[in-house]
Amino acid sequence: MIRVAALLSIGRHPASGRARRAGLDARGLELALRMPNAEVRAFHAGDPHAASLRDYLGMGLETLNVLNVAPGCDPVPALVEALRGVGPDLIICGMRAEAGEGSGMVPYLIAEALGHAVVCDAAAIECASGTARVVQGLPRGRRREVVVTLPAVVLVNSAAPAARAPAFARARRGRIVPHPVEAREDAFLAACEMRPWRARPKRMAVPSGGSAQERMKALTEAKAGEGRLLVNPVPEEAARAVRDYLVEKRFLRGAGDGDGRG
Repeated sequence: MIRVAALLSIGRHPASGRARRAGLDARGLELALRMPNAEVRAFHAGDPHAASLRDYLGMGLETLNVLNVAPGCDPVPALVEALRGVGPDLIICGMRAEAGEGSGMVPYLIAEALGHAVVCDAAAIECASGTARVVQGLPRGRRREVVVTLPAVVLVNSAAPAARAPAFARARRGRIVPHPVEAREDAFLAACEMRPWRARPKRMAVPSGGSAQERMKALTEAKAGEGRLLVNPVPEEAARAVRDYLVEKRFLRGAGDGDGRG
């Protein structure tokens, strides 16, 4: 029997911002639950009272171990200590979190502390005889198969099978087991400024070579099939066309755009 530890985080819906199960972590748990003869244990570092944790239990987990790490604290030491106590053959999680710092560094820091190998972009996993055969999902639908010696940390991407829908009865029946831990403040995160993401203006490619007049012409002229030709426009129409172009290229904000400060 192979021992699998699934690391689960709380996600954030991209449109509404509501808390939910993290998409990639849920796909990782789906891979773990599909493994034959696997003992799956799940861990979350955060608030044990978070309602969205029940969605993971609804996928078929009987228990979810929650390390009670306060917001703004570093979860890595607590996770490393808990995983050392369990000694899993395989640690599965998503490529990055959907909320918080979102650096994607947590699994790498855990692997470094435990001395495990890391395989990223996993789409499928098969374990046998002390090794794991991992199929990586690469860009443009390509696949690559690698074999890694266990124990290892495997990071799942969006090419993995979609997570099953949580069952309400299982979600209510499963148990969340809190574990008190000591966690220090994340100094790096405390020094960062958190603000909502907004689209940045696109950089215009600056042509090289030729005279200044030729470079300006290449920069401003419309390519075939693009732009509009205005013949003797009135000033208001010309100004509106220039403004629409700047809004399209995101040098100016449109009427429906926010200021990005919440």
